[in-house]
Amino acid sequence: MKRILNVILVFVIITWIHALPAHSSEMEPLDENPAGLTLHEAISSALADNPQITSAGARVAAADQRIVQARSGFLPRLYVSETYQRTTNPMWAFGTRLNQGAITNEDFLPERLNDPNAIDNFATQVQMTWPVFDGGAAWFGRQQAGLALDAEKAGLERVRQEIIARTVSAYTNLILAIENTTVVDQAMETARAHHHLIEKRFEKGLAVKSDLLRIDVHIAELEQHRISARSHVAMARAALNAVMGRDLHLAVSPLTSLGTPAGMDGTHPPLSDWIETALAKRPDIQQMVLREQMARAEIQKSKSAHLPSVNLNGAYEINSESFSDTADNYLVGASVTLNLFSGFQHSARARETVHLHEEIKANLAGMKQQVRLETEQAYFDLQSSQQRIIFARTAVAQAEEALRIISDRYESGLLPVVSLLDAELAVYRAKSMRLEALKENMETHARLRLAAGTLDENFGQSWNGGPATHRSAR
Repeated sequence: MKRILNVILVFVIITWIHALPAHSSEMEPLDENPAGLTLHEAISSALADNPQITSAGARVAAADQRIVQARSGFLPRLYVSETYQRTTNPMWAFGTRLNQGAITNEDFLPERLNDPNAIDNFATQVQMTWPVFDGGAAWFGRQQAGLALDAEKAGLERVRQEIIARTVSAYTNLILAIENTTVVDQAMETARAHHHLIEKRFEKGLAVKSDLLRIDVHIAELEQHRISARSHVAMARAALNAVMGRDLHLAVSPLTSLGTPAGMDGTHPPLSDWIETALAKRPDIQQMVLREQMARAEIQKSKSAHLPSVNLNGAYEINSESFSDTADNYLVGASVTLNLFSGFQHSARARETVHLHEEIKANLAGMKQQVRLETEQAYFDLQSSQQRIIFARTAVAQAEEALRIISDRYESGLLPVVSLLDAELAVYRAKSMRLEALKENMETHARLRLAAGTLDENFGQSWNGGPATHRSAR
């Protein structure tokens, strides 16, 4: 009974394994007619449509308008107003008639002065104030606004560089996912050819049933890898569309292949040059330097509260009870104001700005240290990836030659099927590792330039991988 159950179980497993490839071949294609897209085109699309860049651009535009606001501190303010009043207040009633130019002898009678009739007044007034000197607060405010605009522009440039790096990563992930489906397909073709070989040997009595079962299991495992690879292609395309600001389900196919950038022979400037460039060109460092200068200006601005302020002012007024008869007057003057005591508010504010300046200086020093670390890590990662490419290419050649030798020896009956399957697996792994190394090399080129602050939209044009050699996943 136990043997019968084992036979039934083996039969069920074999039937399920043979059904997997047929089921997979009936899967719907991932995309219909995907649009070709080079790396340079992907970067251009991301720079044009990514929401983060749009957001950073809006901050730059807002900072530009703050400059206009800061300039207003040097210009006069002009206001116009229209006021209506009706009153029986003795003082206001007499003053209103006086402003209207309607005073008569009767208005000086005691009973009229003490109990005036209600009077209406329409007052049209034009006022002007001009801050001639405010201790330098307006000047330092204008300086801060200009520095803030430059800081936001540096922030926008850093966002652009980060989006480029994310685009390169998403693009290479998609290439890798599609290339992996090709590697799986090649491994599947090899495995099926060996399956045919083992079947013939089995029919001739030169192989046992377990050899067929082993190759069936091997093909089933590859089919699982194929399903997973197709899923990775779909997710990678969605990620690339997301960074480009497009519909996640838009069908795209990369036209640039994994390779090496044009003009690069594997040598690079020394690490010290990369670090020097990073400290000089990193937009986020430039942004922090500008913020440190803004904090320094804020210190000077806070001290202006202890200085006198000078203002010019003037007004022109028209008063009328019914708009038929009017009287006008004007006022011009100047004022000087000096703060003698503010409850230590201004002194505390000045000390606060000094401490905030020290905080920004410390943050700037920490950022520079972090930039050195990021640049150094990216530099050594790039060197490592280039070495991995060399070893991975050698490993692929060796694995393919080993598979050829082992296939011949298995066909001659000199090696067991396990050796053949191990050799197939070695080729599959070696090709996968080579693709990973190429992808890492492409990404680390971008990361090093991102760390150095030199990554721009021309990165895609410098890549000489040429047309992609992969097949679109179907």
